[in-house]
Amino acid sequence: MKTAPRFLADAPIAREAIASVSGRELHHMRDLVRLDAGERVILIDPAGGGEFAGRIQSVTRERATIAIDSRLVARARVPIILAMALIRGPRMDFIVEKAVELGAAEIWPIVAARSRMASVGAERAARWSRLAAAAAKQSLAPAVPQVAMPRPIAELMTSQPADTTKLICVPGAPPMIRTLDAEHPRRLILLCGPEGGFDQTELDSAQRAGFIAVGLGGSRLRSETAALAALAIAAAALNAEGS
Repeated sequence: MKTAPRFLADAPIAREAIASVSGRELHHMRDLVRLDAGERVILIDPAGGGEFAGRIQSVTRERATIAIDSRLVARARVPIILAMALIRGPRMDFIVEKAVELGAAEIWPIVAARSRMASVGAERAARWSRLAAAAAKQSLAPAVPQVAMPRPIAELMTSQPADTTKLICVPGAPPMIRTLDAEHPRRLILLCGPEGGFDQTELDSAQRAGFIAVGLGGSRLRSETAALAALAIAAAALNAEGS
């Protein structure tokens, strides 16, 4: 059976309510996919409320209205948070997009000692949110992952969700898959460093905060490659179909 097209709703969706789509999503629906009244669609709740099925009631120049008839039940997954040290330019955009495709539940940009940038403007933050939304639609993610505003690594060390397994990627450390098999995470944070890695102060602080050092093999990886490799390994191990 053909899957109904997916779009991001304008606002949080209440079950059996009327939702709307406008802006870029409306352009996609009306001008690219060429949908009209009566056709079925799937809407993603922008507040993380999941996916909803419904039927288009009307399409105008300003918006489309959709009558919601059911909420789709997503397969349970172990939430994986990618805490990634900031890197410059389009490489960070690439990480956001691909991390969503690989199944990240949240993305936390982190300012580390060797990060080559310490902050981002509102325009870049908005771009990350748009990239996350587009990637969630493309990859059939059940929700749009939140991309947080950057924060210092010291703040991360003192504030993590409860009942969370915390891993830090360090060259030469024991293989990640071995640690995942031993820990059986209910929630996972993957902390990945900038070019040049974490300094010794940060590594010591991470150890005190309960982060477990894990490795990704013998190759020397660029920061974005390491982050996405770590995420791919964790997602495959924890959220494989049928597991």
